[in-house]
Amino acid sequence: MSDAAGEPYDQFVSRAAEYDVAVIREPASAATAAIDDLVTQPAVGAPLPWDDVSLPTNVRIDPTPTELDEAVTGVTAAALAIADYGSLVLRASPEGTEPVSLFVDHHVAVVREQDIVPDMATAFDWLGDEIRSTRGSAVIATGPSATADMGSLVKGAHGPKEVSVVVVR
Repeated sequence: MSDAAGEPYDQFVSRAAEYDVAVIREPASAATAAIDDLVTQPAVGAPLPWDDVSLPTNVRIDPTPTELDEAVTGVTAAALAIADYGSLVLRASPEGTEPVSLFVDHHVAVVREQDIVPDMATAFDWLGDEIRSTRGSAVIATGPSATADMGSLVKGAHGPKEVSVVVVR
């Protein structure tokens, strides 16, 4: 992970903006409130893996299929952010990270600033080690879902229409 102050973060923000992804940076003490400000109800989430940042109390964890279908916002952690692509690495988890990030109109991803890597090569190095050791899986997502398979561009066809990122300092 990069320790260079600001540089990977600034590049990530710039690239993410090209995909209409809003990025905000907050200290851990303000991150839960920042997430709450981005949430439109009904909202679902997967528990965040950090002790100092949590989901707002109005975000439902362990949703039923009906609650997931009705949710407008989904909140998940991102394992990494890739600065030169503006992408997020979303790990599959037993808590439902994949459906929570994919089946909603608005995905709010939360990532630690130290987990913003400069490039895809660094991300692949991390992913290779991580996937080999855990036998898990991950998705690399860049911006909202979009397709032009049938003509004009359609957002949200195979995933969220909107993506926001909270970067925790």
